[in-house]
Amino acid sequence: MNEVVKFNQVEAKVLNLRNQSVILDSDVATLYGVETMRINEAVKNNPDKFPEGYIFELVKAEKERVIENFDNPKLKFSPAMPKAFKE
Repeated sequence: MNEVVKFNQVEAKVLNLRNQSVILDSDVATLYGVETMRINEAVKNNPDKFPEGYIFELVKAEKERVIENFDNPKLKFSPAMPKAFKE
């Protein structure tokens, strides 16, 4: 990725879940210009690089709420539960 990511691009992706500011794995992938599966592979292959509790998987009700409130088509048709990264 050669392009600089601007703060407002990141800020627009921040959601509030479980009373915490988070960004979804699909949005992290978009910001880095990679597929979501690559972000999740990096997390899986490098668990020591992420502090405990830094990432959590959404439950079905949270996923549905995000879809309803933020019209996220990628998420709507994905069978996987998204991961959320805390700020």
